[in-house]
This record gives sequence, structure tokens and C-alpha cells, in this order.
Amino acid sequence: MPNITRGDRMGGLMVYLAGEGRSNEHEDQHLVAGDPAIMAMYGDDVLDRDTALAIARDLDEPHRVFGTEVTQLKTITDPETGAVHKERVDAHVWHASLSLKAEEGQLSDEQWNAIATDFVDAMEFTEAGSGRSPARWVAVRHGLSTNGNDHIHIAVSLVREDGTKVNVHRDRQRSQDIARDLEVKYRLQLTTSRLAASTERGEKPSERSIAERAGSAEVKARRLERGVRAASGAAQTEGEFVRRLHQLGIIAKPRFAAGRDDVVAGYSVAIRPVKGEPIVWHGGGRLARDLTLQRLREGWEDSPQAASEGAAEWQATWRNPVRYKPVHPGAELREPTPEMWQDYTANVTELRRQLRDVPKDDRATWAIVAKETSAAFAAWSERVEETPGPLADASRVLARSAQIRKHQVKPKPSGMASASGAAMLLMMATKGGKGTMAEAILLRQLVSTTRALFESHNAIQDARQAQQISQAMGSKLDALRARLPELPVAPGRAAPDRNVPAPANETDAELAVRLLQAQRGKAPRTPSSPVPNRIEPARPVTPTIRPDRDGHER
Repeated sequence: MPNITRGDRMGGLMVYLAGEGRSNEHEDQHLVAGDPAIMAMYGDDVLDRDTALAIARDLDEPHRVFGTEVTQLKTITDPETGAVHKERVDAHVWHASLSLKAEEGQLSDEQWNAIATDFVDAMEFTEAGSGRSPARWVAVRHGLSTNGNDHIHIAVSLVREDGTKVNVHRDRQRSQDIARDLEVKYRLQLTTSRLAASTERGEKPSERSIAERAGSAEVKARRLERGVRAASGAAQTEGEFVRRLHQLGIIAKPRFAAGRDDVVAGYSVAIRPVKGEPIVWHGGGRLARDLTLQRLREGWEDSPQAASEGAAEWQATWRNPVRYKPVHPGAELREPTPEMWQDYTANVTELRRQLRDVPKDDRATWAIVAKETSAAFAAWSERVEETPGPLADASRVLARSAQIRKHQVKPKPSGMASASGAAMLLMMATKGGKGTMAEAILLRQLVSTTRALFESHNAIQDARQAQQISQAMGSKLDALRARLPELPVAPGRAAPDRNVPAPANETDAELAVRLLQAQRGKAPRTPSSPVPNRIEPARPVTPTIRPDRDGHER
């Protein structure tokens, strides 16, 4: 985690690095890296004040000899009047600290030497990195920070040995990118925000306090994020998305384009309030980077009819979000059929097969897969978990893999299968219950897809995210597995329903539909078991005639 500052006093910086620190936390101060000449002279010395000043004079020599000016525009506040103005100040001293998280432990001096050398090369301070005259630099190590972070400090003179200036344009962004590459190269814990461009929204202390007073297990923003994921993943159109939010107890309102009431540019959501409770709105993009309306629309039907239907639902909820009534109820009211379980389980199975050919470093495609799989677990959580449990946790962990920068986003590859149908199935199924064999089969395929995501993170050496996925898919899901029927070990094994024979080479999708049909009292026709559908004779219906009717109105 690089932190960069600029200044004009190399001696002051080096004395601080060699000193005791603001909280007396510095210990065993010494150099771990630097340009060859300085390391040859001071590399084995104790870094005391005199040595630090001597190193500073050597670092500053090109600046003194050539008199090259390196300035920075700085905001200056007059201490007497409080007036603020900007002026150019000397800023030829460049300082960066490279820090690890406390839980990563400590590296050796040799490891820090390699990291520091690679860092200054990549920043083009050295001859090896820039092909130009080198800038003088050193890296100092002086123990852990007050928070327990292992770290080093790098001091650089921005005047090269030939008197030219070092180009530090966009140095902060470049240092972040370089740090990301070094994390991968040296198998360090990847900083999630840098990998995924601020993966998830942090909890504010005020939100946590409100949740604790209300006895809630999570802040409202977390609940809203999961609900939006479930609704968006299950929806095929924008209008259906609005209606599914309504089903989940989430109210929504649109943000119209300037001067329009039929073009929606964004949206906000809130938990349906109880009487007397204020409404706290959260914008979709504030919940997560991949939940902006623009990103959500990438997964929905794009047609004039769908756009018109969506606009009608947004206008209805805009007039009165709390009392919103769906304009065009549709798929969200249906019950899943056995054929739907078969089709969507087959889709997830095919997706898992296709993922074998997706490059592990194709962040855009893996983000799409993570988003769809996260939505499926979110929908399942909404249906069966009264309080956030392992399904909610799995959804949240996978959602982190869906967070990428805007410029990294690419359309879904043509012909690629989807896991979004699983979210629709799980939203449509009856709330609660012990679970069905079809759900157990679908879980097996979703876990298999998640395993592919785990492997992709492992391949790009994102050890932290891979570990979190592994934990979410492991023992945390045991309680869910216990509620689901035991799966056959392999296709072709006798099913729990002994009256329905198991065809050879049966796929998971075929097994799902066969078992569901059996539960409904009919066995499917299969080549190995030509069992006709059960036919029930119609029961006679006794008409009931109201006293005020003659029975002939129809």
C-alpha cells in the first residue's frame, strides 16, 4: 500500500527515518536497498543521525551541483489572516512508504530489497527502468508501525545524476498499479480495493449503531445490496426488476434524465419503512460498483417493448414508492415448472463446462460469472434465510469478484451460458421449506461454478479472495446441505424415489426434472423406462347457485 509525499528537506526526512519515531516505535533502523554507490558506502552501517545526514548529502548532491529546480503547486494558508493562495514550492524530495497489512506478518530484508528495487525500476527512477541517467535513492526499514504493519520507506532525489528532472506525472496512480503487480509477483495479499476498484461499500459507524439499536444483524445497505442483486439477477427486463424489488420489501424510485420523465438514468432504493420511520435512500452505484443501472441493463432484454414496460413501472413507483402497485405483473408471479428446473440447471452445467476455456486473467468475463452466481445465492438467501446466513455470505464474497473498473467492463461473450436463470428459479420457488432434490442438484452446479472462480483467483495469485471463496463454499454451507436431500453419487444411481427408475448416463438437469415430476405424481417418458403419464379421472363438480342468480349468466 504505497503512500507518497513530496518535500524539500532530504536531511530532515532521513533523520526522521533514522530516529525513534513519533511514538518511539522505530527500532533496528537500517538500509535494505538503494543505489549501488550508497549501499556500498552505508549498507552495513548502523543508521544513526550522523549516518542519515551523510546519506542525505549524497542523495542531494545532483540537486546542489546542478541547481535544478523541481517544484510542486501547493495550497498555502496565511496563519494570520487565514487567506488561501497557491504557489510553487521546492519539492525535489520524493518519499514513499510501502506497507503490508498486519496479518501478513513480516518479510525478510532480502525480500524487501527485491521489492524496493523492482518498485523504483518500475517508477523509472533508475537507469534500468528508464534508460536514462539514474536518480539516487535508498530504502529504509525500521520495524513495525504502531498498527503492526511491516513496511519500508523509499527516499528519492528527483534530480538525476546528469541534472535532468525525474518525471513524476501521475506518480500516485502509477505507484498503485506497480504495487498491484508486485503483490502478484511476490505472492503477497492483494489489496482488494486496488484489484477490484473499491469492491464493496464500507459500513458507517452511524449505520452500525442504528442496526444495533434495532436489533438487526446487518446494516440496511447490506440488506439492500443483496436484495438488488437477487432481483436484478432474477429479472429478464427492467420492469420485472422493479416488481421483484417490490416483492422483496424494497421500495425504489427512479432518477430521470434532465428534462425527461420517460428516460431513467439511475435509481435509488430503501427498505420499506414502518409507520413513522424515515426513508433512507441508497443509490444503486453506492451499494456496489456493479449495481448501477447502466451495468444492470447489460443483463436484461433490450427491446422497445421492454423499455416501455420498464418506464411504466418506474413512473408508477416514482409517484408514490411506498404505495407502488405493479403496472404489468409478469414472470415474478409464476411458479417454476420441472422443465424450468431442467433448463436452468443445464445452463449452469454448460456454463461450468465453458469456463474451462476462459483465460484465468480475463477479469471481465469472470466478473460477469461472479455477478450471476452471486445473484443466485442472494435470491436463495432471500427465500430461506430469516437472518443473513451462509447463503448471504456466499453472495457477498462472490460479489467482490464482480467489482471491476469501468474501463475493464466488456460485453458478455457471444454464446456463453448463464447462471442468471438460477436466480429466477430460486426467487420463484416457495419461500422457506426444507429444500428439494432439484435445489440440491442446482447447489452442486453453483458450487462447481464457484470453484472455477476460486481457481481463476488462484491463477492470478489473488490469495485473499480465493481463501474467502473457499471458506464461503466450505463448512459455512454445511447447514444448507443438511436441509437438502442427499444426492446420488453418480448419474445412473437409484434415485430416492424407488418407483422412478434411474436411466443410465442421466445428467443433473435430467435428474432434477425426473424427480420433480415424480413428486407431482407423474413419471417422465424416458427411452429406458417408457412409463406413461398418470391420468387422473376428472371428479364431478356440483355447481353452486347463489339465490340471486339463475345459473345461466355465463
